[in-house]
Amino acid sequence: MGSRSEQLYEKARRRIPGGVNSPVRAFGAVGGHPFFVERAQGPWLYDVDGNRYLDYVCSWGPGILGHAHPQVVEAVQKVCAGGLTFGAPTAGEVELAELINACVPDAEMVRLVSSGTEAVMSAVRVARGYTGREKIIKFAGNYHGHSDGLLVKAGSGLMTQSVPDSAGVPEGYAASTLTAVYNDEESVRALMEGNHGQVAAVVVEPVAANMGVVPPKPGFLEFLRRITKENGALLLFDEVITGFRLGLGGASEYTGVHADLYTFGKIVGGGMPLAAYGGRRDIMSCVAPLGAVYQAGTLSGNPVAVAAGIATLKILMDDPGIYERIDRRAQMLSEAYRGAGLTVNRAGSLLSAFFVSGRQVENYGDACRCDREAFAAYFNSMLKRGIYVAPSQFEAMFVSDAHSDELIEETCGAVAAYFGGIS
Repeated sequence: MGSRSEQLYEKARRRIPGGVNSPVRAFGAVGGHPFFVERAQGPWLYDVDGNRYLDYVCSWGPGILGHAHPQVVEAVQKVCAGGLTFGAPTAGEVELAELINACVPDAEMVRLVSSGTEAVMSAVRVARGYTGREKIIKFAGNYHGHSDGLLVKAGSGLMTQSVPDSAGVPEGYAASTLTAVYNDEESVRALMEGNHGQVAAVVVEPVAANMGVVPPKPGFLEFLRRITKENGALLLFDEVITGFRLGLGGASEYTGVHADLYTFGKIVGGGMPLAAYGGRRDIMSCVAPLGAVYQAGTLSGNPVAVAAGIATLKILMDDPGIYERIDRRAQMLSEAYRGAGLTVNRAGSLLSAFFVSGRQVENYGDACRCDREAFAAYFNSMLKRGIYVAPSQFEAMFVSDAHSDELIEETCGAVAAYFGGIS
């Protein structure tokens, strides 16, 4: 009969493409079948077969406090009792927008939406509407959601499946998307010069986290800030992953570089379906009903998701020591992987251990050289040990405040044991 997870997977495959509602969950890059989660608490996931896993995926980032944090759950339950959705304004939306601005002052005006994909798609539309230009520059290996115009040399699940683009995207959409090399100033300069006066925005993950974690080289973001200003284009930081993860102020606080537009997801909804885009007041004033750039959504600013986001941001604001703890613990993990001979990139509590030998990973091309078979073997061994890392070489490890020093040390020991056993 197989395990309960196996049974559910076979049943799911008859009704859901690939048996999953997001591709990387299928374990296609690591073999086997996914486990089905029954519940989660703190740093732990529990599957339908009674197995427990130490979770370093954290729902792909939002679990910065750990799963089912009591204050967040209480806030959600309280709001649910009054209704789930209204399609009308609530006080919580205003409070969350104020909190986002308090953390990221550059986000002078904010619009709430339901997903990171929707946030970036909308922000790009705003950039085009504000500048009157059509083209954007993005970077190979940076993932900005699955809207048509941005599925060009995207990272994340597309890298995992070795799919550079997506079927079903008209050529006209992709034609206005120019692709540069991350951390390569000359590739950006060449595109700007070759498309003079046509580029609306440079869209970038300020710390790339969808081809594995790849921090910007010193001066790279400063260069993007400078060249966009010189060419009348906007700088758009996609902080769906890095926002409120690198620190309360996100990438602008972490790097000292300030963008014109920002997108936020994951943590801003406290684990619920919520995202946001925002930026300078003059730019955001282009959005309807103030301006001519249209964007709408019945579930935008959903009260349940907003309550989770407010609770999460308040906890982070009240205890800034959280960032010191999760960064230090991520550093402990980094040292364990480096000790095993892997290339490790880390930014705050985000890290990736790359299965490459003797080379740095600074861009998409570097990441593509990783040994995926070796990663798959490592992934499955760690899973058997009760440690869940992302089932893809090209996703980040996330550390939460629920990961104690003792659990981190146990993980470091498991890493040393695994690599010591195969050396």
